[in-house]
Amino acid sequence: MTVPRKSEPTLSELSRTFEQDGWKLAVEIYKDRSGKWMLQVFDERNTGTHWIEPFDTEQQALDEALKVIEEEGIEAFSESLPYRDH
Repeated sequence: MTVPRKSEPTLSELSRTFEQDGWKLAVEIYKDRSGKWMLQVFDERNTGTHWIEPFDTEQQALDEALKVIEEEGIEAFSESLPYRDH
């Protein structure tokens, strides 16, 4: 009997690294098992911010990360600032 393997999340080609004003972020967008897109942003210390609600498309996930960067600044994801739940 063969046991099915759990599928690994699919990393989006829209995942990328951002640098601005001395800050560096990794934006990771991946498809979960249900086919929805998840968003996580990591700072240079590998501290992550994870969106709880999935997105229908990978572009929507990227747009959300870009919106937060534009509205709050890239430093909004820094470990040295208070925790932000997105």
